[in-house]
Order: sequence, then C-alpha cells, then structure tokens
Amino acid sequence: MAKQLAVGTKNSRRNNMGVVMIKCPGTGQAISTGMKADRERFRSSPVFFARTFCSICQANHEWFAREAWVHEPKEKWRMHEAAFVPELA
Repeated sequence: MAKQLAVGTKNSRRNNMGVVMIKCPGTGQAISTGMKADRERFRSSPVFFARTFCSICQANHEWFAREAWVHEPKEKWRMHEAAFVPELA
C-alpha cells in the first residue's frame, strides 16, 4: 500500500496527489518509491531519509527527500460506466 504524505481535505488529496519518484543510482532510471504526495506539500516537508526497493536492479536504495520529486500525470483519466456499454446496432 502506498504511503500518503499530504494533509488537507479529502478532495484536495485526491486531486493533487502524485507518485514520489527517485533516480536509480545503478541504471539512472526513474523509479517509484511507493509513496504518494501533493507536490507543493512534499517540497515544503522537512528533510527526511528513506529506503526504497528497486525492482530494476533488485537492491534497496537510500535517499533523502531533496533527491526525490513528485510525478503527477499531465492528464487525469476517468473511466465511465458508459465506456463499457456496447453500442446496439
């Protein structure tokens, strides 16, 4: 289960949450830390240290908050029930 770092109203968390990412030191690829956070609140959070298991190189990576960023998708997709109803000819 992903950890959530933001505080605020239920609706503001749902609309502004992104995935906290770090760079794998072995491969240079971006990996998810398994945490979700609001970008602005994450930037202003106190300095903290964490560990994340990397599925790419199969190792634990240690990182500080200043080395991480919040990835928020540019577009938010919503699935509607109507999208799953086949058209009748």
